[in-house]
Amino acid sequence: MAGEKETTKVAIDKYRRFLHEDHVAAAETMEWRHGSPPIYDSVNNVFEQGRTKVWPKGSLEETIQNSIKTWEMEIKYKTCVNDIRTINLEKFKLFVNGREGLSAEETLKVGAYNALLKNSMPNEFKYHKEDEETFESSHNAFQSAFPRGFAWEVINMYTGPPIVTYKFRHWGFFEGPFKGHAPTGEMIQFYGIGIMKVDKYLRIEELELYYDPAELFGGLLKGPKISESNIEQGQDDNTTTQQCPLFNHS
Repeated sequence: MAGEKETTKVAIDKYRRFLHEDHVAAAETMEWRHGSPPIYDSVNNVFEQGRTKVWPKGSLEETIQNSIKTWEMEIKYKTCVNDIRTINLEKFKLFVNGREGLSAEETLKVGAYNALLKNSMPNEFKYHKEDEETFESSHNAFQSAFPRGFAWEVINMYTGPPIVTYKFRHWGFFEGPFKGHAPTGEMIQFYGIGIMKVDKYLRIEELELYYDPAELFGGLLKGPKISESNIEQGQDDNTTTQQCPLFNHS
């Protein structure tokens, strides 16, 4: 979910379709959230060093894995819904842990982290209070916690198109402060199930995700409490180390 560095120079990314070509072919018309597309070098390294599966090139597993990575990039960094090429815009809905579905416009409005972490618990028991978070505040919190990125992989595929069912793994290293908690340096990971309805072009019409957020927040809240001044210092240090080209979340 974090670890990208934005820059105007974009290399071809082997895991995310459209990233390079959108920047080159539509540099003047594409609306990027931070003015330019992200670079995913850092999280790609985390992914390649820590993945448990290496899918054959061109396999359904690799295709779906890269498709989800591309979708995640688009909903986080493109600000115009018409620029999102991985979805069927007229039909798209995102469902997380059985909640009411969000359209593409609604997902962009609340932000990817808020859409994926929203839950129906009373506010005082929430790990992440999405109603109090903006896109930027939620993004910054996780980028601070995972300065090298939060990698994502498909570890099993159960059914193929048009209803694609898969198991995924999400992991990263808690190396920066998270909302007043000091980093532990430990790997944090969680698993989940995705059910994705696609059209004949493999554009997403519906995406259902099921996972336990406690697997994520249990690790993040494990770090001891630190002072606000230490938090700010840690964020400054992260900013400094990220000046080198470095993703993101997947």
